[in-house]
Amino acid sequence: MAHRGASKAESENTVAAFRRAGTMGAHAVELDVRRTVDGALVVIHDFRLPDGRVVRETPRAELPPTVPSLAAALDACASMWVNVEIKNDESDPDFDATDSIADDTIAALVARGEDDRWLVSSFRMETIDRCRAIAPSIATAWLTVDVPAGATDRLVRHGHAALHPWVGVVTADLVERCHGAGLRVNPWTCDDPARMAELVAYGVDGICTNVPDVALEVVAR
Repeated sequence: MAHRGASKAESENTVAAFRRAGTMGAHAVELDVRRTVDGALVVIHDFRLPDGRVVRETPRAELPPTVPSLAAALDACASMWVNVEIKNDESDPDFDATDSIADDTIAALVARGEDDRWLVSSFRMETIDRCRAIAPSIATAWLTVDVPAGATDRLVRHGHAALHPWVGVVTADLVERCHGAGLRVNPWTCDDPARMAELVAYGVDGICTNVPDVALEVVAR
């Protein structure tokens, strides 16, 4: 899974990075979605632009030309499936307690008629819960730095498809427990070939990486 596209080879979260991931043979792309002040869905990781402006307070027309719309980004990922991360963290100035950004994102995905190509994730459990409620046909995943007790049970109860843990907490036991519960495991973000090989041995379902070409070589071995 190419993290923000092939982001070691191209600028992250750009059409060029997504296209390069496809050229490298990546199976999937991970990208980040935020909203502008006029409601446009755009692909950018940070809530601030390089000049300090908050994305949520800026019109779409005033964003740098390298920031793609969600539609343009998905078009650039045509040969792959896509992990769409909805950025809605409570500590960010664009936090939306109503999760209407989930409604907008899901509507954009449903309109494309390719529900099986999307995996929607977020660090906010309530956001992916909202996605499941309005579009059960689109798979969802919870992003987390650690895996608290009871987390896998809650994911199963709420109908989510996958756990996306930080690579540093992934063990063979965690993968086994998740698989036993019917959950996929896609760790983030791993660029080290030796650690990639360990993850493959554990049986993870995907590896989110800035260097998809390296990951493909490890998997091939």
